[in-house]
Amino acid sequence: MLTTLCLLGGMATSLAAAESETAPNVILIMTDDQGIGDFGVMNNPVIETPNIDALARDSVSFDNFYVSPVCSPTRACLMTGRYNYRTRCIDTYLGRSMMDPEEVTVAEALSKAGYATGIFGKWHLGDCYPMRPNDQGFQESLIHRGGGLAQPSEPRENDRRYTDPILFHNGEEVKTKGYCTDVYFDAAMKFMKREHDQHRPFFAYLATNAPHGPFHDVPEDLREHYAKKDMNQIAIAKRKGKGSQAEADKLARIAAMITNVDQNVGRLMKELENLGIADNTIVIYMVDNGPNSRRYVGDLRGNKGGVNEGGIRSPLWVHWPARLEGGTAREQLAAHIDIMPTILEACGVTPSSDHRMDGRSLLPVLLDKDADWPERTIVIQSHRGDEPKRYHHFMIRDDRWKLVHPSGFGRESFAGDPKFELYDLADDPGEKRNLHKQKPQVVARLKEAYDKWFDDVSSTRPDNYAPPRIHVGSPKENPTVLTRQDWRGGTWAANSIGHWELYVEKPGSYDVTLLFDPSDQPETATVTIGDDTREATVKPGQRTCVIRDVLFPGGKAQLEAVLRGGKEARGVYQASVERGA
Repeated sequence: MLTTLCLLGGMATSLAAAESETAPNVILIMTDDQGIGDFGVMNNPVIETPNIDALARDSVSFDNFYVSPVCSPTRACLMTGRYNYRTRCIDTYLGRSMMDPEEVTVAEALSKAGYATGIFGKWHLGDCYPMRPNDQGFQESLIHRGGGLAQPSEPRENDRRYTDPILFHNGEEVKTKGYCTDVYFDAAMKFMKREHDQHRPFFAYLATNAPHGPFHDVPEDLREHYAKKDMNQIAIAKRKGKGSQAEADKLARIAAMITNVDQNVGRLMKELENLGIADNTIVIYMVDNGPNSRRYVGDLRGNKGGVNEGGIRSPLWVHWPARLEGGTAREQLAAHIDIMPTILEACGVTPSSDHRMDGRSLLPVLLDKDADWPERTIVIQSHRGDEPKRYHHFMIRDDRWKLVHPSGFGRESFAGDPKFELYDLADDPGEKRNLHKQKPQVVARLKEAYDKWFDDVSSTRPDNYAPPRIHVGSPKENPTVLTRQDWRGGTWAANSIGHWELYVEKPGSYDVTLLFDPSDQPETATVTIGDDTREATVKPGQRTCVIRDVLFPGGKAQLEAVLRGGKEARGVYQASVERGA
């Protein structure tokens, strides 16, 4: 049966619940590129996670919990309770990781109900107004831009640092001290204590960018610890010689980042005990996709980007001593789209009647493993490009069967007819025996369910897959920094040229500051928007220039900035757009 939309009626407020002494706090922890097998409790023979293991043992765990195979799609589903194809968040970069600002987030719903809301770490759903976390319900935010540190979205001065990174606190650039994961947990715990002291329930979203690559800057003591171990025993692709050494070093660095997360989870749980709020704080732990290398995933197969089980299965541990029996497991089929409705119901918050969620609240089965749970299907699909293609790189599963077409995340489409695979996950969780020829009726049933789902999510709004536009000229963000994370038509390559799709709230004169890598030749910098083109001379070795009084038309517009005169035309690293008085 196709997943039914959750139509929850009532006002988007529940102040009585939020202001009562029994309203639970909520901490949602989601790591980045940590696979389902990267835990001691999941029988990993090398990576040490004693604090997370203890949390897992005292939690209710879900054995069949799904996420998307890459970052932003999971985050859009998580924040809205809706499939990401409804939200205009399609990919992870080049303007397609931005989520439509009209979407209602779990932070918005909780904030309206009297909760304090904070995010610490990775947002990855839009860096500019009106898509920033502070625009989408988070009252407190300490984040990096884009998909991670060491990406084109970061301030150039950060220089790819994970240690002492330049971050953004409530939209303002700040210099921090310490390893990034430590910084996020420190800020989250400060937020929790402040709100607890003010007798406000809180929602803290701790989304680390660890263990996402690159791996050049990791906690050195932990790297040295893992360098003494045989890391290749968790590598799936066995290499020889220098390849084996390089793989072992990479895995040691990833393990160091994971154990650093674990140490912070231990600090967090102790802080909840010290504050006296451990019993009535819901702590949820999950990952955003499969592992970022071919490494141990238990009996499954696959990794990040894939729609085999190893790429889309996540642990889900829910710790709430006041209400839940820890150390128990659930077999019910669940996914990232279920997190928002679960949190809202647990907090006594009813969303507005026009917020249509695809997910279901897991609270009934959290409280009672035998609770009524109608059969459902879950669909996971994700690949590069501007819009989804029917049957391209997807899976659909019910309680037993999984229909999958693993046609490749990196492609925008596939050629020829789809080559469906069918697996009986009850008997074959490792997806080793393709039964599509033996079970044509099951294939037909799941294919029909997928088609209905695809048609449904693709018709959520007019022009369903148009990318959201960055607003400039708003008093809520001035200047606006534009980066390669969100431009269109280009890539992240150094000489690539792209443009930004804007919505100009106030037409008039704007100053555009361009940042770029220096050249050893003179160049001409050109800024074009609408019918206005302006130029400036760039000297050899110059890294920035300002082009003043560019006339921005009102409404929808396209901005392009290009450097010409060197070996070849090239785009800029970033552009800062500022409206005058």
